Amino acid sequence: MKVEIWSDIMCPFCYIGKRKFEAALSQVTFRDKIEVEWKSFLLNPEIVTDPSKSSLDYLAEIKNMSLEQAKQMTDQVAQMAAQSGLKFNFEKTVVANTRNAHRLIQMAKVHLLGDMAEEILFQAYFIEGKNMDDKDTLITLGKKIGLDEDEVRKMLESDLFEDKVRQEIYEAQQLGVRGVPFFVIDNKFGISGAQPEQVFVDALYKALGEKEGASE
Repeated sequence: MKVEIWSDIMCPFCYIGKRKFEAALSQVTFRDKIEVEWKSFLLNPEIVTDPSKSSLDYLAEIKNMSLEQAKQMTDQVAQMAAQSGLKFNFEKTVVANTRNAHRLIQMAKVHLLGDMAEEILFQAYFIEGKNMDDKDTLITLGKKIGLDEDEVRKMLESDLFEDKVRQEIYEAQQLGVRGVPFFVIDNKFGISGAQPEQVFVDALYKALGEKEGASE
């Protein structure tokens, strides 16, 4: 069984959804038969990296709200994240284009390190407040998960994996995906958003039932 997950590392619900999905996987009896592939999605492909600006400032700008209102909104998300064991630091997150981070994820996938890349990038962005468009930061994170430092540097200095990022964004468009996270199970079942873990458990067992029924 294959589960594809479209996600952007600047999306808080994607990190929360990852935790909820992981909790669901721990409850199914066929976990070792499930292949998970993370797919690229850019919530704001045109965003201009500005490390001097926090995501709270940016949210207030694009939503035309006060900084206090933006903080109230992110506090609610942080409370939701806390229920999944995550401690978000929205005050530390900085405005950054995530295209290069997605290229790093694509490189990691080649080495079967896609899930590790997603996790370390989510953590770096939402918890540590790292700039996700800073090449030295991405090189350090790539090295942490086992990628070759020089290879990561060469990749970031080229356009390698750019086509793969664009391809997966196109696939999402073809599926009608308008927001992330978006989960597709065996090319049949789509789940949008950071749903309760039981929703994922039920969908996985339903997909298994259909697979077994088709093979009889």
